[in-house]
Amino acid sequence: MKRWLIWAPLAVFGALFAVVAAGLMRPADTAVHSTLVDKPLPGFELEPMVPGKSGLASTDFGRGAPRLLNVFASWCIPCIAEAPQLMRLKARGISIDAIAIHDKGPAVVAFLRRNGDPYDRIGDDSRSRVQLSLGSSGVPETFLIDGRGRIVRQYIGDIRADQVDQIVRDVAAAR
Repeated sequence: MKRWLIWAPLAVFGALFAVVAAGLMRPADTAVHSTLVDKPLPGFELEPMVPGKSGLASTDFGRGAPRLLNVFASWCIPCIAEAPQLMRLKARGISIDAIAIHDKGPAVVAFLRRNGDPYDRIGDDSRSRVQLSLGSSGVPETFLIDGRGRIVRQYIGDIRADQVDQIVRDVAAAR
């Protein structure tokens, strides 16, 4: 019995090592997924971010046609990388609204001038209250809102060129 007790700490260490090694071999998904997917868009009303564009409210959604809601910032490098894909989506007839996070109007205007403007409306969420109520944890993120005002899908991170066709199909299916 005493000989077995001598080897017990080594066995415990071996088991712990195996658990840690298994976790390192299979990293967890670190993306924060919104719990509001398949639920109605939460109520909000945001002031306009830039001159010449309306602000944004939850009542702008749910009028029969699906829309994308893009959460972005002018200071966000991945937002710059995603801009060409948003322009492609707009060119394919997809309506896109935006929420600007922790930003200033002149910076957003400059961002749109440099990278293109795919947005119908841009709301000012300087304190990220609406962003957090959506379950969004960062920028960029895009939500597909169906014609009834329900969040159908969340696209975490920048939209890439190989996702554009799938997003067009997702929007068509959300009608």
